[in-house]
Amino acid sequence: QNYLDNFWPDLKAAHELFDSILQARRERESESQENHGKEYPEHLPLEILEAGIKSGRYLQGTLNVNKHRAQLEAFVRLQGFGGKDTG
Repeated sequence: QNYLDNFWPDLKAAHELFDSILQARRERESESQENHGKEYPEHLPLEILEAGIKSGRYLQGTLNVNKHRAQLEAFVRLQGFGGKDTG
């Protein structure tokens, strides 16, 4: 802000961009505080997920995503299934 005010006081587009970025950052920080520091809200409470995994209703695994083709390639490695991969 100081840099723009001191060196580019007449550059309206830069000031508008800065204000927009600042507003987006404030909104994100506000959402983060509402979600207790979590970037995304949980879909199900942890207790329900743990009970579902224990009962066999849900499966626990690790999502692996291809960093070069993230929107096209991913697989889940399930835990407790002899180390076999499941696509």
